[in-house]
Amino acid sequence: MAEIIEPIEKYGLSKQSRPKTLFSKIGIVGCGSVGQELVINASKHGIEVIFLELSHQLISHSLEEIRKQLDHEINHWGLTPGEKNAIMSRIRGTLVYRDFAECELVIEAIKSKQGESSFNLRKDVFKNIEKHVHRDCIIATNSSTLVVTELASELEFGDRCVSLHISTTAPGASVVELARSMHTSNEAYEKVIKFVKLLDKIVIPVTESPGLVSVRLFVVLLNEACETMMEGVSSMENIDLAMRASFNMPLGIFESADKIGLDKIMRWMENLYSEFGSTRYIASPIIKKLARANRLGRVTGIGFYEYDKDGNKIVEDTCC
Repeated sequence: MAEIIEPIEKYGLSKQSRPKTLFSKIGIVGCGSVGQELVINASKHGIEVIFLELSHQLISHSLEEIRKQLDHEINHWGLTPGEKNAIMSRIRGTLVYRDFAECELVIEAIKSKQGESSFNLRKDVFKNIEKHVHRDCIIATNSSTLVVTELASELEFGDRCVSLHISTTAPGASVVELARSMHTSNEAYEKVIKFVKLLDKIVIPVTESPGLVSVRLFVVLLNEACETMMEGVSSMENIDLAMRASFNMPLGIFESADKIGLDKIMRWMENLYSEFGSTRYIASPIIKKLARANRLGRVTGIGFYEYDKDGNKIVEDTCC
């Protein structure tokens, strides 16, 4: 009796009927410290990530920094070399917006320079993204102090834009502040909630407002900590110790400021003061003094504290 061989292809899904996984590919504009956190977060969860930078040199630098962060996890038994290779295989840098054509979500995460408003630059980024993505692609900003309604005001389809602030301040931060614009559709909003949950993070719904929740509270707390130190109530180290021990914070307030970067905090404060006009958002003289001296925190190796090349604190008190 002749052997009957039946092709198995007809029992499988055709390319046309095969369901597409939501958020199989995302894009990120800007791959500084925040962009790198976003890239690593997404690629760890099986998502292909394309990030856009301004030069091949910046792309190489970003990839090297990402490798260093993954190597750090390997050295602390949080990752295997095989997992690192799999993560890196999902990450690609580009210089052109057209490479976002197949992305389901593109997040703007650019870094502005101290003393310069990033509003017009971010608005242009939104326009460039829209020119190259499909209609259903969601466009998001990671900015916490700029209003997404305004950033998306000149887009053809502003209903797909959201504010998606993923905190990278504290180690292992698991919350994402999500704000819809005046025009964000329910469909886009629900899709972004699914994306956040895909990253194993918690959605904090907020009404669109400069600073959202975390930034508005943080800058006021930092100003008060500076005032407490200037009054001689306690030392910088002991203020940080009080915050860590009393409120179970992984980093003290001054340590957190150094991690974020004092240049970034200054921009937050300038944007909040411009929006609300409240003196509680005016930077403390200590913050201004350090920023003027380019003592911006870990990024420059010195801020409130001093750091080695790996970002480890090495001097207890270098402030002022």
